[in-house]
Amino acid sequence: MEEHVKHTLKRQLRRLATQRPYQITGAAAALVLASTAGVLASGIDDAPSGQPASAAVAELRSDATVASRSQDRTAEPTTAAPETSAPSASSASPAAPKAANPDLTRKPTPPKPPKSKVLDYDYQAQTTYYYCGPAATRNALSASGIERNQDDLAAQLGTTEMGTNSAQDTTRVLNAVVKGSPYRTRMFDGAPSPAQMDQLQADVVKAITDGRGVVANIVGDAVDTDGGWHSFSGGHYIAVVGYRDEGRTVKIADSANPAVPSYWISTIDLANWMATRGYSA
Repeated sequence: MEEHVKHTLKRQLRRLATQRPYQITGAAAALVLASTAGVLASGIDDAPSGQPASAAVAELRSDATVASRSQDRTAEPTTAAPETSAPSASSASPAAPKAANPDLTRKPTPPKPPKSKVLDYDYQAQTTYYYCGPAATRNALSASGIERNQDDLAAQLGTTEMGTNSAQDTTRVLNAVVKGSPYRTRMFDGAPSPAQMDQLQADVVKAITDGRGVVANIVGDAVDTDGGWHSFSGGHYIAVVGYRDEGRTVKIADSANPAVPSYWISTIDLANWMATRGYSA
C-alpha cells in the first residue's frame, strides 16, 4: 500500500510539473506532502508505529523539493549580457588633424646685420689717370679675396682714355668673377629721392655683410666726415668697403690719390655724389 501511494503521488507531481511548471513552488509541494502524510497516516494500518509512512513521506518530500528546485531554475528568466560592439567606421569621430609644428613651418629669421663692419681689402691706387674704373673694381674684388690686375679688368670693362662707360659695366664684370652673380645695378636719372637713398643704405649694408665691396660711379664735389674736399668734375669710380652707424656712413677706398687712400662719407652725400650716375651692389 505504501509503495502504491508513493508512486501515485510521484506521478501526480510529475504531471503537474509538466503541465504547470510555474505553479510548482515550495509552498505547493509542501501542501501536497502534507496531504500525502495524512493519507499515509490514515490508510496504512499495518505499518508498525507509523514508521513506514514517515519514511514514505520523507522520501516524497525529498523528491518534491528536487522537482521544485528544478522547475524554479527552469522558470527563471535568462538575462542575456548586453552586446557590446566596436563603433563602426562611419560612426567613429574623425581623427583631428595633427597640428603643424611651428618650429618646422616658421621661416627662419635672417640674422640682423651688424651696426658697423669694414671689409679686409687690399688697396691699390690706379695705374693710369683713366684707370679709376678698373682700380675701383679691383679694390672691391680684393675685399672678397679675389685678386685681379687692373689691365685685365680694363679690357673686360672696355675702359679707354675716355674712362669706363657706366655702372652697368662694373656690374657685368663683377658678376663674371664673383660666384653667384650677386651684383645689381642701381641707376639715378637725376638727384636721388629719399627712397633711393634708403635703398643705397640697404644695398651697402647687405653687400658689406655678405663680404662684397660696392663700386660707385660719382661726379662733382663732396665733403667727407673729416671735412676733406673731393672733386671730380669729369666723373670718377670709387669702392665702398665698409659702413658704420647701421649704414648711415660708409668707408670709401679711393684710387685717385694714394696719399688719401680712404675716408668716410655720409650715405646721403654719397647718393647725391652719384646723381645721374649709379652703382654696383
